[in-house]
Amino acid sequence: MDLKQYAIVLVNLDPTIGSEIKKTRPCVIISPNEMNTYLNTIVLAPMTTNLKKYPTRVAVNHHGKKGMIAIDQIQTVDKSRIIRVFEKLTETEIAKCKEVIKEAFND
Repeated sequence: MDLKQYAIVLVNLDPTIGSEIKKTRPCVIISPNEMNTYLNTIVLAPMTTNLKKYPTRVAVNHHGKKGMIAIDQIQTVDKSRIIRVFEKLTETEIAKCKEVIKEAFND
């Protein structure tokens, strides 16, 4: 499976605990391609159709549905949880993700 940064993938996130985003859902790969090639894990941000405008969410349009990338829910999962690979984010969506990640995780 060719897993590239900023690709959208369908991932089984269960089991979860507490306020973690649950179920099988699209997620965006955040980890760089070098990590994706050599590690058995992948860093991703889940997507949701909940359109609340949090500062850590990035609006996207995936398969004709409006949604949000939940940068506040970034997690590392084993690659075996990935079910399917979809298309990549648009350049505009990638730029917005980078901006929100930088704002959220840099001092």
